[in-house]
Amino acid sequence: MDIGILQCGHLPDEVRAASGDYDACFHRLFEGHGLSFTTWNVVDMEFPPSVHAAAGWLITGSKHGAYDDLPFIPPLEAFLRRAFENAVPIVGICFGHQVIAQAMGGKVVQFAGGWRAGWEIYDFDGEEVALTAWHQDQVVELPEGAEVIGRSEHCENAAILYGRKAFTIQAHPEYGRAELSGLIDIRGPYMPPAPVAHAAANIDAPVASAAMADRIADFFRRANG
Repeated sequence: MDIGILQCGHLPDEVRAASGDYDACFHRLFEGHGLSFTTWNVVDMEFPPSVHAAAGWLITGSKHGAYDDLPFIPPLEAFLRRAFENAVPIVGICFGHQVIAQAMGGKVVQFAGGWRAGWEIYDFDGEEVALTAWHQDQVVELPEGAEVIGRSEHCENAAILYGRKAFTIQAHPEYGRAELSGLIDIRGPYMPPAPVAHAAANIDAPVASAAMADRIADFFRRANG
């Protein structure tokens, strides 16, 4: 199954030099799941010719906000709405989670509760799942038809299901230790110290990235079944 990665930002140069960009992180995350990937750098205005150019779409994280006045966001939202209309399944991660909600009529804001970074526990319908967070923005109003299936103490709308059309999560299952360490070193000095200290102190705490990869791959397979 070929999945199109819509890359909405780039990891810092130092991180990319060591372990690649977002798409490389997803290649590693889904190794062994029978998925192949083609990347379009939508942040650089490189868009697929059609929503049918892949069997499904994966929308990455970004340093940008979904509400920012940037050239790539309106055409990305239009693309996402066309994918919904044509029942081409979508998975959104962090920024992807947010921009999908916004495209479908939800609201994303710079959350007044501040940043979450590093190890975080999420409740997925009664199951505790540890994942890596790195965000301040949050979805605060849901689009019509959206179902919250994951939340945390600090993020009420942390995972959203749109029937068979989209599955989105606020966390970053694609981040390994190298990516998180790089973000702490490079972007941490420009953030409030408490969440960065939390991320550093828990950098080796186990996270359920493999289990989340299983869940995402299963969503793509069921949506195309």
